[in-house]
Amino acid sequence: MSDRSFFDTNVLLYADDESAPAKQRRARDLVAEHRRAGTGVISLQVLQEYFVNVTRKLHVDPSTARRKVELLAEFDVAAPVIADILAAVDLHRLHGFSFWDALVLRSAKQSGCRVLFSEDFQHGREIDGVTVVNPFGGAAV
Repeated sequence: MSDRSFFDTNVLLYADDESAPAKQRRARDLVAEHRRAGTGVISLQVLQEYFVNVTRKLHVDPSTARRKVELLAEFDVAAPVIADILAAVDLHRLHGFSFWDALVLRSAKQSGCRVLFSEDFQHGREIDGVTVVNPFGGAAV
């Protein structure tokens, strides 16, 4: 595997979701694979969303969640700038994505990723040079 790949928050959350064991296993394998290869990318936004959702929805203790954020931050971390915010607004306007999904897409593009792992977009859709891959079966949720 040589392609830089961007992880959306939902994929990272499945790595901690014991109520969905098949997705949990797939998410953990994917994270480990990209950690070993040095090809995983996330953004500051994803780290923030991860912390909020893993503590709120999955009831992970905040201290444990903090440590998990530290581990995830070993991936390359994209830090959006004003131009990225404006580009996300344009993606939102042009394609109808939520602003937050558009910012994830923009961060993936700006980080040189060819793949975006996410359940929030149509599987297989190519947007601005980034291909969406739903690692849990290919159907958009």
